[in-house]
Amino acid sequence: MQIAKLDHVNLRTTQLETLIAWYCDVLGLRHGERPDFPFPGAWLYAGDTAVVHLNGIDGPEGVGSDQDLKLEHFALTATGAAAFEENLRAKDEIYRRVEIAQTGTIAFNVWDPDGNHIHVDFPSGE
Repeated sequence: MQIAKLDHVNLRTTQLETLIAWYCDVLGLRHGERPDFPFPGAWLYAGDTAVVHLNGIDGPEGVGSDQDLKLEHFALTATGAAAFEENLRAKDEIYRRVEIAQTGTIAFNVWDPDGNHIHVDFPSGE
């Protein structure tokens, strides 16, 4: 057996509708079809692939950055860095832009409303 790629990330949240809106509005993912599981949730798509699965749970809002999590971040690869940065600025999102010469990457670090850290990586040559 050989692993080929990471398929998706699954996040638990007490702010399901807020996270759906954020991942669609800020990251440009699309809210799409999801199996009829017996609990609330959403699948968010990049093209035809459901890359973020959200599970709605009960509990205090916004758990994430305030907890000692084991997953530090997950990353998405994209194109259109200038438009992405313009969208972040227009939405007053807090972000950090890092250019990594060794990998030829521009990494935008963003945090969703629950405090989950996400890299959105773009090729430096854009």
